[in-house]
Amino acid sequence: MERSSNKAEERYDLLFDNVRLALDRDIRLGHLGVTGEMITLIGEGKAPAEVRTRATTIVEGGERLLMPGVIDEHVHFRDPGLTHKADMSTESIAAVAGGVTSFIDMPNTNPATTTMAAVEAKLQRASEVSLANYGFFIGATNTNLPELLAADYSRVAGVKLFLGSSTGNMLVDRQETIRRIFSEVPALIAVHAEDEAIIKRNRQAVIDRYGDDLPIDFHPVIRSHEACYEATKTAVELAHETGARLHVMHISTAHELQFFHPGPVAEKRITAETCPQYLIFSDELYPSLGARIKCNPAIKHAEDRETLISALDKGIIDTVATDHAPHLLQEKEGSVFKAVSGMPMIQFSLPVMLDLVNSRRMELTTVVETMCHNPATILRIDRRGWLREGYYADLTLVDDHCDPYVVDASMIKSRCGWSPLEGVELHSRVDMTVVGGRMAYRYGVVFGSVRGKSLRFLQNS
Repeated sequence: MERSSNKAEERYDLLFDNVRLALDRDIRLGHLGVTGEMITLIGEGKAPAEVRTRATTIVEGGERLLMPGVIDEHVHFRDPGLTHKADMSTESIAAVAGGVTSFIDMPNTNPATTTMAAVEAKLQRASEVSLANYGFFIGATNTNLPELLAADYSRVAGVKLFLGSSTGNMLVDRQETIRRIFSEVPALIAVHAEDEAIIKRNRQAVIDRYGDDLPIDFHPVIRSHEACYEATKTAVELAHETGARLHVMHISTAHELQFFHPGPVAEKRITAETCPQYLIFSDELYPSLGARIKCNPAIKHAEDRETLISALDKGIIDTVATDHAPHLLQEKEGSVFKAVSGMPMIQFSLPVMLDLVNSRRMELTTVVETMCHNPATILRIDRRGWLREGYYADLTLVDDHCDPYVVDASMIKSRCGWSPLEGVELHSRVDMTVVGGRMAYRYGVVFGSVRGKSLRFLQNS
């Protein structure tokens, strides 16, 4: 850390004092100063008097945790075209209320984000309404390879490739097209890995045996372990053959972990993501929670859940993102074939992960690394994801040992108005969120005038 005395003339718009700083795989008591958009001071221990006198606003930390703002690299904000469920304004509010300062939105909107023009339209919309920083994937189709090759990957996070059908009907199933995407696209390829042929076979088998009016607990039977395993295997093998940078999203099974390995994430060309829902739910909860926990890939067994938690701590899985996918509750009604897949998770993802730490099932540094550091490294995001001088002041102040509280509908910021976590007791709470040096959320109050910035992606090849 820098010593405070080395910056005798610096003035600070915001000073966090007596906080536990989440540094590079280290937690230390210290203070942090912000000038304009940037972190300009990181010091050990409590701030000296001469530093405090140069600060306009002082936040007394009380040894709470100050960490980089969460980078959620997998969200579906439904904008444009599906804004009855959510939009960039409402979901960015939910984001900052959950300590998320940057998000990467997926392309399966209406219209789908499969051209650079569509990306530009989303960037413009976000600049007008988003409280958090923002970035977007461009979506692959069977026919848009020229668009993918011409995209500006300093302004686009990468290519999203659906190997199994999901919301938005963007399935890519032409093998020649898939191989060319892996071989020719000069950017990160993020995949939804479920084998569509296996899913169709499973669907027909359960219909033939049981009919088509089936409960939600058939969902992991249809979107099975095998469907995930085979698609992930194919994607990883293709990445090895072509040298592509591959990020496999929402890993849900223990079986898939054999394709990933621990090690410094900056040295990996093949990385893996999981989501909080796969770390806290299991198929035992389908009878009670039903379609509220129906998502793609499906939530699997308790054994998968425990193995995924362990894999995060070992560095086998590299990132935790939410796959935040709001739907109205009436859209979640009906049989396994009628209720839509997806759930809102962004507002409570960080408290959920910190509660895994409180229950001694995960290290605190693992949460910071997989939700802040590693997304920034994998996506090569410019100067975000760490507490470092000269980096953007995207910050989250957390009380990670607060009095217990129960999630209820009155707390929910997402437009859809519900959460699969309603009724769950949590022991961690986001107190403040700072986006680019500006307070966006503080003790339940959202500052709606704050606007995030477009993320920049460096050396994206």
